[in-house]
Amino acid sequence: MKKFLLSTALVGVAFAAAPALAQVDVTVGGHTKNYLGYLTQDDSAAVTEERNFDMLRESEIHFNAEGTADNGLTYGFHVESEVDGGDSFAVEESYLYLASSLGRLNLGSEDGAQYLLQVAAPSADANIDGLRQYINPINSGVLTTAITTEQDYDADAFSAAVDEKITYLSPNWSGFQFGASFTPEADDSLTAINGFDTDDTENDTGSVYEAAVRYEGNFNNVGFAVGGGYAHADVERDAVDTHEDGSEWNIGADLDIGAFGVGAAYKELDGTTDGDSDAVDSYVVGADYTTGPFQFGASYLNTEVDGGTGNDRLTGGVVYTVTQGLTLRGSISQSEFDNNGASDEDATSVLGGIQFNF
Repeated sequence: MKKFLLSTALVGVAFAAAPALAQVDVTVGGHTKNYLGYLTQDDSAAVTEERNFDMLRESEIHFNAEGTADNGLTYGFHVESEVDGGDSFAVEESYLYLASSLGRLNLGSEDGAQYLLQVAAPSADANIDGLRQYINPINSGVLTTAITTEQDYDADAFSAAVDEKITYLSPNWSGFQFGASFTPEADDSLTAINGFDTDDTENDTGSVYEAAVRYEGNFNNVGFAVGGGYAHADVERDAVDTHEDGSEWNIGADLDIGAFGVGAAYKELDGTTDGDSDAVDSYVVGADYTTGPFQFGASYLNTEVDGGTGNDRLTGGVVYTVTQGLTLRGSISQSEFDNNGASDEDATSVLGGIQFNF
């Protein structure tokens, strides 16, 4: 991330009465992920077809302001905005943070502890088959199978990054770390000027509680990371017995043996709809091999929804590091969607991409 330090010469006139502001570093960074490729998939009707060749892009701008007090307290403010066409510079994350030898506290719109400490399996291209999917070529609108837009396993079902929350992350004690988050109102849609949100609303997801642990280390030259997390979501009111409290938990492990890496992760979601219609089980296994600037990887993802639907995805690919912050990426994915007893549907994609982090 390239830093732009606000010097005393630049701000001295405007902030003459507050010289402490000159000690704050303001930085600008972000990324752009640009892909093009080929897709062929089944469709639900002959009159509706997917485009075989297309382009996909996901870009963000990040702003950060950080200072350090005389007592060692680090304080800052972080903002992430989507900047692709049609995003209108939409703010994705915006939060204040405080950090010291006692740990870190995030206040605002940021991912919760369960996601921040989640252990991911190795991937072919983390943008496509990683913990959180940013690039997805499959057109779900022409599939008969009911699938979610994203095919990933990140633990954020009840409290997304945009939800206001409090998160505490402990210091890293010889590789061990834990965290906890509290979201007062997951369905909060009001701005600060409009007051506190309503409570006891029928079928609304209210408070969300999260806890997670993670441990990283080395044993006999084998690096490892293991972790797990749990979230509970309250339903504010259910007068007609259509909703219930929800839960989500995950576990994961990753091993690095020389140039080889292997890992697996599992996530179970029991949503807030009464019954098991929104219960989802996901597991992924992955492996990679690094040699020089090349990283070769492969992963298998399985997702099953109670009621019969689900999908399997096998992905292989390579990432080449051109220089710091610049990578070239290529991958092939084969997906199969279970249509609840009807004919299964398939999709195959070949993608090439360039990612620039700055």
